[in-house]
Amino acid sequence: MSVVVLTFFAILGAFICAKARVAGGAVVFALIALVLFIGTPTGSGLPGAVSDVLTAVSKASQPLTGSEAVG
Repeated sequence: MSVVVLTFFAILGAFICAKARVAGGAVVFALIALVLFIGTPTGSGLPGAVSDVLTAVSKASQPLTGSEAVG
């Protein structure tokens, strides 16, 4: 089976579990879909993009000290 089809069924399973208010099943299906998506050529850049965003947020949240301080 194609990875795209498996990803679609994992997303569908997560949606069905969420509608049925089965949080554990929805989380499991969503994680499976995420892993399958990252395995595709389209999703292979996702971990790097998330890392870049988290690095930018980390740098932006550091307090200014010394000569960097404004005022």
